[in-house]
Amino acid sequence: MPSQVRVDTETALPLHTVENHWYRVFKKYDTDGDGKLNLGELKASITSSGFSHDIPDHVVAKLIKLSDKNRDGHIDFAEFIHLLETDEGRAHFNHLLSQYIHYTVPVRGGAGAHRRGKVRRPDTPDGEYEDEYSCFPPPLCMVLVSVIEIAVFAYDVYQAGDSIMGPAANFFIYNPFKRSEFWRFLTYMFVHAGIGHLVVNLMVQIMLGIPLEMVHGWWRVLAIYIAGVIAGSLGTSISDPQVYLAGASGGVYAIIAAHLSTIILNWSELLFALWQLIIFLALAVIDIGTAIHDRYVAQLNREIGYVAHLTGAIAGLLVGLVILRNLAVRSWERKLQWVGLFLYIALISLAIALNLYS
Repeated sequence: MPSQVRVDTETALPLHTVENHWYRVFKKYDTDGDGKLNLGELKASITSSGFSHDIPDHVVAKLIKLSDKNRDGHIDFAEFIHLLETDEGRAHFNHLLSQYIHYTVPVRGGAGAHRRGKVRRPDTPDGEYEDEYSCFPPPLCMVLVSVIEIAVFAYDVYQAGDSIMGPAANFFIYNPFKRSEFWRFLTYMFVHAGIGHLVVNLMVQIMLGIPLEMVHGWWRVLAIYIAGVIAGSLGTSISDPQVYLAGASGGVYAIIAAHLSTIILNWSELLFALWQLIIFLALAVIDIGTAIHDRYVAQLNREIGYVAHLTGAIAGLLVGLVILRNLAVRSWERKLQWVGLFLYIALISLAIALNLYS
Protein backbone atom coordinates (compact mmCIF):
# COMPACT_ATOMS: atom_id res chain seq x y z
CA MET A 1 0.00 0.00 0.00
CA PRO A 2 1.48 3.37 -0.92
CA SER A 3 2.48 5.54 2.00
CA GLN A 4 0.26 8.48 2.88
CA VAL A 5 1.80 11.95 3.22
CA ARG A 6 -0.08 14.69 5.07
CA VAL A 7 1.00 18.22 4.23
CA ASP A 8 0.26 20.95 6.77
CA THR A 9 -0.61 23.98 4.64
CA GLU A 10 0.27 26.35 7.51
CA THR A 11 3.89 25.14 7.66
CA ALA A 12 6.47 26.74 5.37
CA LEU A 13 9.14 24.34 4.10
CA PRO A 14 12.59 25.45 2.91
CA LEU A 15 13.03 25.38 -0.86
CA HIS A 16 15.65 22.65 -0.77
CA THR A 17 13.35 20.50 1.37
CA VAL A 18 10.50 20.89 -1.10
CA GLU A 19 12.73 20.03 -4.04
CA ASN A 20 14.12 17.01 -2.20
CA HIS A 21 10.59 15.83 -1.50
CA TRP A 22 9.53 16.13 -5.15
CA TYR A 23 12.81 14.56 -6.29
CA ARG A 24 11.94 11.48 -4.23
CA VAL A 25 8.48 11.47 -5.83
CA PHE A 26 10.07 11.88 -9.27
CA LYS A 27 12.50 9.01 -8.67
CA LYS A 28 9.65 6.81 -7.46
CA TYR A 29 7.94 7.02 -10.85
CA ASP A 30 11.18 6.93 -12.85
CA THR A 31 11.16 3.17 -12.91
CA ASP A 32 14.05 2.68 -15.32
CA GLY A 33 16.28 5.23 -13.55
CA ASP A 34 17.14 7.26 -16.67
CA GLY A 35 16.18 10.58 -15.06
CA LYS A 36 13.12 11.03 -17.27
CA LEU A 37 9.44 10.18 -17.12
CA ASN A 38 7.58 9.00 -20.18
CA LEU A 39 3.98 8.14 -20.88
CA GLY A 40 4.53 4.44 -20.35
CA GLU A 41 6.15 4.87 -16.94
CA LEU A 42 3.45 7.19 -15.67
CA LYS A 43 0.74 4.92 -16.97
CA ALA A 44 2.32 1.80 -15.48
CA SER A 45 2.97 3.47 -12.11
CA ILE A 46 -0.52 4.84 -11.74
CA THR A 47 -2.30 1.67 -12.76
CA SER A 48 -0.15 -0.44 -10.45
CA SER A 49 -0.78 1.68 -7.36
CA GLY A 50 -3.99 0.03 -6.27
CA PHE A 51 -6.29 1.60 -8.83
CA SER A 52 -9.33 -0.47 -9.63
CA HIS A 53 -9.55 0.87 -13.18
CA ASP A 54 -7.01 2.23 -15.64
CA ILE A 55 -6.53 5.97 -15.83
CA PRO A 56 -7.40 7.10 -19.38
CA ASP A 57 -4.37 7.71 -21.57
CA HIS A 58 -5.49 11.26 -22.39
CA VAL A 59 -5.11 12.36 -18.74
CA VAL A 60 -1.46 11.31 -18.47
CA ALA A 61 -0.78 12.38 -22.06
CA LYS A 62 -2.00 15.88 -21.27
CA LEU A 63 0.37 16.04 -18.30
CA ILE A 64 3.21 15.11 -20.63
CA LYS A 65 2.12 17.77 -23.12
CA LEU A 66 1.87 20.46 -20.45
CA SER A 67 5.30 19.83 -18.96
CA ASP A 68 7.37 18.56 -21.89
CA LYS A 69 8.90 21.88 -22.95
CA ASN A 70 11.41 20.47 -25.45
CA ARG A 71 8.81 18.12 -26.98
CA ASP A 72 10.97 15.02 -26.67
CA GLY A 73 8.15 12.93 -25.21
CA HIS A 74 9.75 12.78 -21.76
CA ILE A 75 9.67 14.81 -18.53
CA ASP A 76 12.96 15.52 -16.79
CA PHE A 77 13.13 16.74 -13.18
CA ALA A 78 13.23 20.45 -14.11
CA GLU A 79 10.12 20.05 -16.26
CA PHE A 80 8.46 18.07 -13.48
CA ILE A 81 9.03 20.93 -11.01
CA HIS A 82 7.70 23.45 -13.57
CA LEU A 83 4.60 21.31 -14.00
CA LEU A 84 3.89 21.54 -10.27
CA GLU A 85 4.40 25.32 -10.25
CA THR A 86 1.84 26.17 -12.98
CA ASP A 87 -1.86 26.58 -12.18
CA GLU A 88 -2.99 24.28 -14.99
CA GLY A 89 -0.34 21.75 -14.11
CA ARG A 90 -1.37 21.73 -10.47
CA ALA A 91 -4.99 21.28 -11.53
CA HIS A 92 -4.15 18.17 -13.55
CA PHE A 93 -1.78 16.86 -10.90
CA ASN A 94 -4.41 17.41 -8.19
CA HIS A 95 -6.92 15.58 -10.38
CA LEU A 96 -4.65 12.54 -10.51
CA LEU A 97 -4.07 12.83 -6.77
CA SER A 98 -7.81 12.97 -6.07
CA GLN A 99 -8.34 9.88 -8.22
CA TYR A 100 -5.58 8.15 -6.28
CA ILE A 101 -7.34 8.98 -3.00
CA HIS A 102 -10.71 7.77 -4.31
CA TYR A 103 -9.21 4.40 -5.26
CA THR A 104 -6.92 3.83 -2.26
CA VAL A 105 -8.86 5.30 0.68
CA PRO A 106 -11.82 3.06 1.64
CA VAL A 107 -15.13 4.69 0.73
CA ARG A 108 -18.30 3.72 2.55
CA GLY A 109 -20.68 1.97 0.24
CA GLY A 110 -18.78 -1.07 -0.96
CA ALA A 111 -19.38 -1.48 -4.66
CA GLY A 112 -20.43 2.14 -4.82
CA ALA A 113 -16.83 3.09 -4.17
CA HIS A 114 -15.90 1.88 -7.62
CA ARG A 115 -18.54 4.10 -9.16
CA ARG A 116 -17.24 7.01 -7.10
CA GLY A 117 -13.76 6.45 -8.43
CA LYS A 118 -14.80 6.76 -12.06
CA VAL A 119 -12.31 8.96 -13.90
CA ARG A 120 -13.38 12.04 -15.81
CA ARG A 121 -11.47 14.71 -17.66
CA PRO A 122 -10.27 17.53 -15.38
CA ASP A 123 -11.76 20.18 -17.66
CA THR A 124 -15.22 18.58 -17.59
CA PRO A 125 -17.72 20.84 -15.73
CA ASP A 126 -19.66 18.03 -14.07
CA GLY A 127 -18.39 15.13 -12.02
CA GLU A 128 -19.59 12.48 -9.63
CA TYR A 129 -22.89 13.48 -8.06
CA GLU A 130 -21.64 13.59 -4.46
CA ASP A 131 -18.57 15.61 -5.50
CA GLU A 132 -20.81 18.29 -6.99
CA TYR A 133 -22.27 19.33 -3.63
CA SER A 134 -21.49 22.91 -2.64
CA CYS A 135 -22.44 25.01 0.38
CA PHE A 136 -21.72 28.29 -1.40
CA PRO A 137 -23.96 30.07 -1.89
CA PRO A 138 -25.78 28.66 1.15
CA PRO A 139 -28.83 26.55 0.23
CA LEU A 140 -31.37 28.91 1.79
CA CYS A 141 -34.11 28.97 -0.85
CA MET A 142 -36.22 26.16 0.57
CA VAL A 143 -35.47 27.38 4.08
CA LEU A 144 -36.84 30.85 3.27
CA VAL A 145 -39.93 29.37 1.61
CA SER A 146 -40.50 27.21 4.69
CA VAL A 147 -40.11 30.19 7.03
CA ILE A 148 -42.75 32.13 5.06
CA GLU A 149 -45.13 29.17 5.19
CA ILE A 150 -44.64 28.82 8.96
CA ALA A 151 -45.16 32.57 9.46
CA VAL A 152 -48.41 32.59 7.46
CA PHE A 153 -49.67 29.53 9.34
CA ALA A 154 -48.84 31.03 12.75
CA TYR A 155 -50.37 34.40 11.83
CA ASP A 156 -53.68 32.86 10.75
CA VAL A 157 -53.90 30.61 13.80
CA TYR A 158 -53.18 33.61 16.04
CA GLN A 159 -55.71 35.85 14.29
CA ALA A 160 -58.55 33.42 13.65
CA GLY A 161 -57.71 30.23 15.54
CA ASP A 162 -57.76 28.32 12.24
CA SER A 163 -55.05 28.04 9.60
CA ILE A 164 -57.45 28.26 6.65
CA MET A 165 -59.87 30.85 8.02
CA GLY A 166 -57.41 33.62 8.86
CA PRO A 167 -56.84 36.87 6.94
CA ALA A 168 -53.70 35.65 5.16
CA ALA A 169 -55.39 32.41 4.10
CA ASN A 170 -58.38 34.36 2.84
CA PHE A 171 -56.08 36.41 0.63
CA PHE A 172 -53.71 33.62 -0.52
CA ILE A 173 -55.84 30.47 -0.83
CA TYR A 174 -56.92 29.28 -4.27
CA ASN A 175 -60.59 30.16 -4.51
CA PRO A 176 -62.34 28.65 -7.55
CA PHE A 177 -64.83 31.53 -7.52
CA LYS A 178 -62.09 34.16 -7.70
CA ARG A 179 -59.98 32.89 -10.59
CA SER A 180 -59.51 36.44 -11.86
CA GLU A 181 -57.26 37.01 -8.84
CA PHE A 182 -54.43 35.25 -10.63
CA TRP A 183 -51.95 35.36 -7.75
CA ARG A 184 -53.99 32.69 -5.98
CA PHE A 185 -52.77 30.10 -8.51
CA LEU A 186 -49.35 30.50 -6.81
CA THR A 187 -49.86 31.91 -3.31
CA TYR A 188 -52.08 29.06 -2.11
CA MET A 189 -48.83 27.26 -1.31
CA PHE A 190 -48.45 29.48 1.79
CA VAL A 191 -51.72 28.20 3.30
CA HIS A 192 -51.90 24.80 5.02
CA ALA A 193 -54.86 22.79 6.26
CA GLY A 194 -53.68 21.94 9.74
CA ILE A 195 -50.39 21.41 11.54
CA GLY A 196 -49.92 17.89 10.16
CA HIS A 197 -50.25 19.10 6.58
CA LEU A 198 -47.68 21.83 7.25
CA VAL A 199 -45.15 19.60 9.04
CA VAL A 200 -45.15 16.89 6.36
CA ASN A 201 -44.65 19.43 3.58
CA LEU A 202 -41.88 21.20 5.50
CA MET A 203 -40.12 17.91 6.22
CA VAL A 204 -40.14 16.79 2.59
CA GLN A 205 -39.17 20.11 1.02
CA ILE A 206 -36.32 20.64 3.49
CA MET A 207 -34.96 17.09 3.32
CA LEU A 208 -35.13 16.92 -0.47
CA GLY A 209 -34.95 20.58 -1.48
CA ILE A 210 -31.71 21.46 0.28
CA PRO A 211 -29.66 18.59 -1.26
CA LEU A 212 -31.01 19.54 -4.69
CA GLU A 213 -29.99 23.16 -4.08
CA MET A 214 -26.47 22.11 -3.10
CA VAL A 215 -25.98 20.31 -6.42
CA HIS A 216 -28.15 22.17 -8.91
CA GLY A 217 -28.39 25.69 -7.48
CA TRP A 218 -31.24 27.52 -5.79
CA TRP A 219 -32.86 28.92 -8.95
CA ARG A 220 -33.35 25.48 -10.52
CA VAL A 221 -34.99 24.13 -7.38
CA LEU A 222 -37.19 27.21 -7.01
CA ALA A 223 -38.24 26.99 -10.67
CA ILE A 224 -39.27 23.35 -10.22
CA TYR A 225 -41.09 24.16 -6.98
CA ILE A 226 -43.06 27.02 -8.53
CA ALA A 227 -43.78 24.96 -11.66
CA GLY A 228 -45.29 22.26 -9.46
CA VAL A 229 -47.36 24.74 -7.46
CA ILE A 230 -48.81 26.36 -10.58
CA ALA A 231 -49.44 22.99 -12.22
CA GLY A 232 -51.22 21.88 -9.05
CA SER A 233 -53.67 24.79 -9.08
CA LEU A 234 -54.27 24.58 -12.83
CA GLY A 235 -54.87 20.84 -12.65
CA THR A 236 -57.22 21.16 -9.68
CA SER A 237 -59.17 23.96 -11.35
CA ILE A 238 -59.92 21.59 -14.24
CA SER A 239 -60.53 18.31 -12.38
CA ASP A 240 -62.34 19.85 -9.38
CA PRO A 241 -63.62 23.23 -10.60
CA GLN A 242 -65.44 24.01 -7.34
CA VAL A 243 -62.74 22.88 -4.91
CA TYR A 244 -60.57 25.21 -2.84
CA LEU A 245 -56.87 24.50 -2.82
CA ALA A 246 -54.33 24.99 -0.04
CA GLY A 247 -50.85 23.71 0.72
CA ALA A 248 -47.48 23.35 -0.94
CA SER A 249 -47.99 19.74 -1.97
CA GLY A 250 -47.79 20.65 -5.66
CA GLY A 251 -44.31 22.08 -5.15
CA VAL A 252 -43.30 19.30 -2.77
CA TYR A 253 -44.28 16.61 -5.24
CA ALA A 254 -42.49 18.49 -7.99
CA ILE A 255 -39.29 18.29 -5.93
CA ILE A 256 -39.84 14.60 -5.20
CA ALA A 257 -40.38 13.81 -8.88
CA ALA A 258 -37.40 15.92 -9.93
CA HIS A 259 -35.20 14.17 -7.39
CA LEU A 260 -36.34 10.77 -8.56
CA SER A 261 -35.59 11.68 -12.17
CA THR A 262 -32.14 12.87 -11.09
CA ILE A 263 -31.47 9.59 -9.30
CA ILE A 264 -32.54 7.55 -12.32
CA LEU A 265 -30.57 9.61 -14.87
CA ASN A 266 -27.45 9.73 -12.66
CA TRP A 267 -27.74 6.22 -11.22
CA SER A 268 -24.15 5.23 -12.01
CA GLU A 269 -22.79 8.54 -10.68
CA LEU A 270 -24.51 8.23 -7.28
CA LEU A 271 -22.88 6.46 -4.35
CA PHE A 272 -26.09 5.43 -2.55
CA ALA A 273 -28.63 5.59 -5.38
CA LEU A 274 -30.78 2.67 -4.18
CA TRP A 275 -31.01 3.92 -0.60
CA GLN A 276 -31.86 7.44 -1.74
CA LEU A 277 -34.57 6.06 -4.00
CA ILE A 278 -36.07 4.08 -1.11
CA ILE A 279 -36.00 7.07 1.24
CA PHE A 280 -37.63 9.44 -1.24
CA LEU A 281 -40.34 6.94 -2.13
CA ALA A 282 -41.01 6.43 1.58
CA LEU A 283 -41.43 10.18 2.08
CA ALA A 284 -43.84 10.30 -0.86
CA VAL A 285 -45.88 7.44 0.62
CA ILE A 286 -46.04 9.25 3.98
CA ASP A 287 -47.30 12.44 2.35
CA ILE A 288 -49.88 10.61 0.22
CA GLY A 289 -51.02 8.65 3.25
CA THR A 290 -51.45 11.85 5.24
CA ALA A 291 -53.53 13.39 2.45
CA ILE A 292 -55.77 10.30 2.14
CA HIS A 293 -56.24 10.08 5.91
CA ASP A 294 -57.16 13.75 6.28
CA ARG A 295 -59.66 13.70 3.44
CA TYR A 296 -61.30 10.27 3.62
CA VAL A 297 -60.68 8.91 7.14
CA ALA A 298 -60.63 11.92 9.45
CA GLN A 299 -62.84 13.84 6.98
CA LEU A 300 -60.85 17.00 7.49
CA ASN A 301 -61.00 19.89 5.05
CA ARG A 302 -63.18 18.10 2.51
CA GLU A 303 -63.34 21.32 0.49
CA ILE A 304 -59.57 21.36 0.04
CA GLY A 305 -58.35 19.58 -3.09
CA TYR A 306 -55.34 17.24 -3.27
CA VAL A 307 -55.22 16.74 -7.05
CA ALA A 308 -52.17 19.02 -6.96
CA HIS A 309 -50.07 16.04 -5.84
CA LEU A 310 -50.30 14.33 -9.22
CA THR A 311 -50.08 17.41 -11.42
CA GLY A 312 -47.22 18.81 -9.34
CA ALA A 313 -45.31 15.56 -9.71
CA ILE A 314 -45.78 15.59 -13.49
CA ALA A 315 -44.53 19.17 -13.66
CA GLY A 316 -41.52 18.37 -11.47
CA LEU A 317 -40.59 15.38 -13.59
CA LEU A 318 -40.85 17.29 -16.89
CA VAL A 319 -39.17 20.50 -15.72
CA GLY A 320 -36.52 18.53 -13.82
CA LEU A 321 -35.55 16.67 -16.97
CA VAL A 322 -35.01 20.02 -18.70
CA ILE A 323 -33.17 22.19 -16.17
CA LEU A 324 -31.48 19.90 -13.64
CA ARG A 325 -27.83 19.11 -14.20
CA ASN A 326 -27.11 15.72 -15.71
CA LEU A 327 -23.62 14.54 -14.73
CA ALA A 328 -23.19 12.13 -17.65
CA VAL A 329 -25.21 13.36 -20.61
CA ARG A 330 -26.14 10.76 -23.20
CA SER A 331 -27.70 11.39 -26.60
CA TRP A 332 -31.04 9.79 -25.71
CA GLU A 333 -31.23 11.97 -22.60
CA ARG A 334 -30.95 15.14 -24.68
CA LYS A 335 -33.89 13.96 -26.78
CA LEU A 336 -35.79 13.19 -23.60
CA GLN A 337 -35.15 16.74 -22.38
CA TRP A 338 -36.71 18.21 -25.52
CA VAL A 339 -39.70 15.91 -25.15
CA GLY A 340 -40.09 16.99 -21.51
CA LEU A 341 -39.94 20.67 -22.45
CA PHE A 342 -42.52 20.25 -25.21
CA LEU A 343 -44.91 18.29 -23.00
CA TYR A 344 -44.68 20.77 -20.13
CA ILE A 345 -45.34 23.79 -22.37
CA ALA A 346 -48.19 21.98 -24.12
CA LEU A 347 -49.88 20.85 -20.90
CA ILE A 348 -49.55 24.23 -19.17
CA SER A 349 -50.84 26.05 -22.26
CA LEU A 350 -53.81 23.69 -22.46
CA ALA A 351 -54.60 24.15 -18.76
CA ILE A 352 -54.44 27.95 -19.05
CA ALA A 353 -56.68 27.90 -22.12
CA LEU A 354 -59.26 25.71 -20.37
CA ASN A 355 -59.27 28.07 -17.39
CA LEU A 356 -59.70 31.14 -19.57
CA TYR A 357 -62.63 29.70 -21.52
CA SER A 358 -64.36 27.86 -18.68
